[in-house]
Amino acid sequence: MTLDQREMRRLAKLGAQSRLAALGTEEAQLLRAFPELGKPGTRRGRPPKTNGTSATTSTKPRRGYNMSAAQRKAVSERMKKYWAARRKAAK
Repeated sequence: MTLDQREMRRLAKLGAQSRLAALGTEEAQLLRAFPELGKPGTRRGRPPKTNGTSATTSTKPRRGYNMSAAQRKAVSERMKKYWAARRKAAK
């Protein structure tokens, strides 16, 4: 009995949904046992939910930093020197 790719994906999705529900239940139990974990600023992991009106949210995606040709050349020379020193120290 073999399963095709779609069936495997469907079963995996069902398993993931089940696990996610179990994690939600476990999270609720932990928060009942340790209510201080639910306070903003004390929780590790994902940040507290906001309504999207904060000054830090932007509608435009962030763009990467663009280096000039001179900056790229300086980095290249610096890294060549760094790796040469590492190879020399390894001997």
